[in-house]
Amino acid sequence: QVQLVESGGGSVQAGGSLRLSCAASGDTYSTYFMAWFRQAPGKEREGVAFIYTGTDDTYYADSVKGRFTISQDNAENTLYLQMNSLKPEDTAMYYCAARTALGWFAYVSRWSRSDEYNYWGQGTQVTVSS
Repeated sequence: QVQLVESGGGSVQAGGSLRLSCAASGDTYSTYFMAWFRQAPGKEREGVAFIYTGTDDTYYADSVKGRFTISQDNAENTLYLQMNSLKPEDTAMYYCAARTALGWFAYVSRWSRSDEYNYWGQGTQVTVSS
């Protein structure tokens, strides 16, 4: 059992920065694969960034490469998403997700699929104005 709680969202102007946090509790030793997703009204949830916590291997959506950085603090059981150079199209609810099963060797090609994750946070709103 894993609980995920996001925080750090808010309203910023284009070009600004935000740092999202995802605090994990429960059986945190099993959160081997974690990711950030986002969902805008009327749109499907899309993968933004991914990290394999065992090696710090990371992947990003093309739309955020060079602007967003995913990282982890193992001591605090916290996942972060540093978002720089924000654009209005980044406006969405941002969700933290975790996959606890081992042996997911296909993560390189499947990390951005929402149905691959079995734990989700409640979301935090990010609004970017122009």
